[in-house]
Amino acid sequence: MSQTATLLVIDDEPQIRKFLRISLASQGYKVLEAENGTQGLAQAALGKPDLVVLDLGLPDMDGQQVLRELRQWSTVPVMVLSVRASEVQKVDALDAGANDYVTKPFGIQEFLARVRALLRQVPQRGSAPACVSIGPLTVDLALRRVTLEDADVTLTRKEYALLAQLASHPGRVITQQQLLKDIWGPTHVGDTHYLRIVVGHLRQKLGDDPMAPRFIATEAGVGYRLLAPVQ
Repeated sequence: MSQTATLLVIDDEPQIRKFLRISLASQGYKVLEAENGTQGLAQAALGKPDLVVLDLGLPDMDGQQVLRELRQWSTVPVMVLSVRASEVQKVDALDAGANDYVTKPFGIQEFLARVRALLRQVPQRGSAPACVSIGPLTVDLALRRVTLEDADVTLTRKEYALLAQLASHPGRVITQQQLLKDIWGPTHVGDTHYLRIVVGHLRQKLGDDPMAPRFIATEAGVGYRLLAPVQ
């Protein structure tokens, strides 16, 4: 990738952001900045960066949470840049979808080399849309906002996680086992009643009739599908 790439730096320390902005700009990169996780997710959706540099110690949410939410709708390469140096923290970040992990303090030349290496990587699959609309239903994955007829819909954490999974792959069937593994964990892949309950509650809140669905279709014995968005 050429050095006209756009990088997003999510870090609450102004001096770190300034240092990285100057260093990256000197190499020809365009730099976007965010001082917290909420801003970072919004910038990631709107600015469409080629690489995200993410601090874990953010004021509004942990960087691990930012990474998990980002991975619901984007495959952009992510470099974690953090003072947290424990092996557990590194493994957690990499398992959550980080592509690289650099601990502070760091050498700028090594950092730039790692940036170049990540920018050379080609994503194995395209990014899911950051915002999906199906008739009156809109799921904004970047802002974690669901609206129906322009009114906010209040969902539980599990209900939102389920809808976000389906919205990340509109029109595609997501198996029961995959949904249970991703939302409840690998030890619950057989607990299909959990899934039925949450789907039922979600349908009630969306006013979706399972016999004539507008939004969520059941593929009997297989899984669920968010009906393809209207073009």
